[in-house]
Amino acid sequence: MTTKLSATALILALGSSLSLSAMTTTAHAADDVKCYGIAEAGKNDCAAGPGTSCAGTSKTKDQANAWKLVPAGTCTQTPSTSSPTGFGQEAAFDAKS
Repeated sequence: MTTKLSATALILALGSSLSLSAMTTTAHAADDVKCYGIAEAGKNDCAAGPGTSCAGTSKTKDQANAWKLVPAGTCTQTPSTSSPTGFGQEAAFDAKS
């Protein structure tokens, strides 16, 4: 009986731990935003426009249509060599000439 109870308690504890971990990850992801124009070449998180498929496919540093996830409130403070403002943008943009 004690062994069965201990095994059940262990399973419940592990299940609770995994559930809390998943909730924390979800909440954290909600605090991140897509920031365009700040990724190093080949280091974007996803969606780098025509000619690319997803993560790691940006062709140039600070590519205007490639994004990285960053904490909310930091994107427009992150330097970008391609952005007209000189900082990351929360939407794809036309790179400055």
